[in-house]
Amino acid sequence: MIKIKNLTKKYGNKKVLDNISLEVYSGEILGFLGPNGAGKTTTLKIVTGFVAPSDGQIEIDGLDMRDNSLKIRSKLGYLGENNPLYDDMKVTEFLRFVARLKKINPKKINYEIERVGKICGIENVLYQIIGELSKGYKQRVGLAQAMIGDPEILILDEPTSGLDPNQIVEIRELIKNIGKKKTVIFSTHILGEVQEVCDRIIIIHQGKIVGSGSPQELIKKFGDQNVIYVKIKGEKEKILDKLKQLDQVHAVVVKDKEQENVYGYRIVPQKGVDLRERLSGIVMENNWHILEFRKEDKNNLENVFRELTQ
Repeated sequence: MIKIKNLTKKYGNKKVLDNISLEVYSGEILGFLGPNGAGKTTTLKIVTGFVAPSDGQIEIDGLDMRDNSLKIRSKLGYLGENNPLYDDMKVTEFLRFVARLKKINPKKINYEIERVGKICGIENVLYQIIGELSKGYKQRVGLAQAMIGDPEILILDEPTSGLDPNQIVEIRELIKNIGKKKTVIFSTHILGEVQEVCDRIIIIHQGKIVGSGSPQELIKKFGDQNVIYVKIKGEKEKILDKLKQLDQVHAVVVKDKEQENVYGYRIVPQKGVDLRERLSGIVMENNWHILEFRKEDKNNLENVFRELTQ
């Protein structure tokens, strides 16, 4: 349904998106996962037509964004990261305003407000002032405005940002239910959301796609390195230098500090490589002291995410 080809975005000399390509299939919930500043919001703004790319092509439902921007936007519902609402309006007034902007038939606006109100669970606050609502209800109102006009595609940018744990669960369930009938793309940096909600995940880091697949596929592909955590007593800079010189080491990260000259190190080898024997040899050669030594479990999405975005 959505094809993104060689998408690049620059602001001055800064490249925010670096030649990314991906497809979003009809009827799937796609999670756009990445740390803050990775390029998630920029990508979604380009897909929705709010921002023009520096290069690349976007095609939605067979239409090229460059030539069919308005027609494509009619197929999209968008909830921005900051959920821009008019706090002095009643919920019904705001939804009616959005419906008019979307050129909904005036005779169908009341029905449309009732429809999205029921789906988003806001029937009991339709006549309240938006500014008096809780953050959770405001997010529901934001989802409702995105769904006005029954768009085929929903694009949600950090839809659970700032919510408490109970509200997060409620919005997740709402997105899952909406996703049964629509194509949904939503961005987040919260791992639990993509595991609970998404059919597929795109991981983006520094403007590039670094991972793609279902949670299970990503764990299988990236999650079986024999990662080692070791706490060593010795001069930190010398230890780091020696560890990074090890063959077939992907990364070495200082994890924590216990006291002066006692640090924990996380060592990520290349796939299928066991470093334990060589590591023990280096420690003995340099008269360092190992205070803790363990193999980390890599078979979860959190570790995969850290591996791909460090």
